[in-house]
Amino acid sequence: MDMNEAVETNVRAIQFEAFGGPSLLNLVEVPAPVSDPDAALVRVMAASINPSDVKNVAGAMHQTTLPRIPGRDFAGVVEAGPAGWIGAEVWGTGGDTGFTRDGSHAELIAVPVASLRRKPETLGFDEAASVGVNYLAAWCGLEAASLTAGETVLLIGAGGGVGSAAAQIARRRGARVVGVNRKMPSPDAPIHAIAETLIIGADDLPAAVRAATNGRGADVVFDLVGGMMFRSAVNSLALRGRLVAISATGQREVSFDLADFYHNESRLFGVDTLKRDLTASAEVLDELTPGFLAGDYCAAPICETCGLGDARAAYAKVAAGASGRVVLRPQE
Repeated sequence: MDMNEAVETNVRAIQFEAFGGPSLLNLVEVPAPVSDPDAALVRVMAASINPSDVKNVAGAMHQTTLPRIPGRDFAGVVEAGPAGWIGAEVWGTGGDTGFTRDGSHAELIAVPVASLRRKPETLGFDEAASVGVNYLAAWCGLEAASLTAGETVLLIGAGGGVGSAAAQIARRRGARVVGVNRKMPSPDAPIHAIAETLIIGADDLPAAVRAATNGRGADVVFDLVGGMMFRSAVNSLALRGRLVAISATGQREVSFDLADFYHNESRLFGVDTLKRDLTASAEVLDELTPGFLAGDYCAAPICETCGLGDARAAYAKVAAGASGRVVLRPQE
């Protein structure tokens, strides 16, 4: 192991010491993290801001300890660690990062050596930093449902970041994709080119789904909205269909006809990306890399890049529902 020490004594980072809005984020100098036999240092070249980062600052993540540097997704260059990794361009994400360990919205981040993964050559730093959470959630959801070639997957919330990632993964697996969205997705949303049917604002979603599937329903329903859409999602399942839930928008408690559920031999899966730390998430990045190298996957569109000094405004834009990815460049 080549234990290279960081040149800096201190590094710039975004930090919060109390829960609340983006105004509580402060640009600070903190002691530079250090490497050890199990931890490498990555100079962060780009780090996207996820809605979950905003929720984290707001206090929605009960596991978070303070003070904390937020940020889950990143791409950068290994600065200290094993000799074979020095100078490597890497990417990463983790459900512990920014919650129980300091995150990526800083000039340097310490990560487990076991989590180091080289970013795909087809992606720049900004793009690689915009992949993590969206594709992690999409991959884990479709894996939980064991989606296979020839099956039909219904994506509820198909126009969003996770929906876009799930559509691309499903296509690569050879599945048929039916998309559902409350309103028409942006023209550049991947779902337009992938979905065999795109259902917009349906009053009776199960009926619309059965009309699009010759009366069968969907083998897999990936409900990216949850809560208020849960009953419609359950009722859109084909015989022995699998429903994956990753969110609870609008309401946490739901109801459905239990007799219909078991007569249909339906199955329900919950997926939480926060349960996958940096190393576990790196194993998902291994699965995703071939798709990016082949050009089957693309990162979400980036609507803005900025330095750490503009983090408060950047967080506020994500909180307001930015139409693309907002990326921090800590070295600027």
